[in-house]
Order: sequence, then C-alpha cells, then structure tokens
Amino acid sequence: MPKGTKIALGLALIPFLMLVLALPFVNRVGPFVLGLPFLLFWIVLWIFLTPFILMAAYWAENKFNKNDRQGKS
Repeated sequence: MPKGTKIALGLALIPFLMLVLALPFVNRVGPFVLGLPFLLFWIVLWIFLTPFILMAAYWAENKFNKNDRQGKS
C-alpha cells in the first residue's frame, strides 16, 4: 500500500474514532460549552472538523502518490 494511502486512511480514521469510540469518555452533561451539554458540543465539533480532516487526507494522498498516478497513466 502506498505511503499516501496509509496517511489518508489514518487521517480518515480520526473522526470515526472521535465520534464513535470516544463518546463513552466524553459523555458528560456537567460542563456546558457555548450553551450546549459537553457531549452535544463534542459531536457538533467533530461534525465540523471532519471535512477539514478529510481534505487533509485527500491532499496527503495526492502529494505522496503523485508518482504512482503518473506512472499508470
């Protein structure tokens, strides 16, 4: 597997981990952030961050796999 693909998959895994596996650790009502319970703020935060992380994954794959793509064309 090319280096850029590994980096892209690693970056794409971050939002999944934060939205699915980290929820039991942030499941609190106590601190309110911007008027939202912390769990709701956490989910909204990662929904907004996900496109930027996926954009970075796309750029990483294009940057590191540029030679592979040119050789196959």
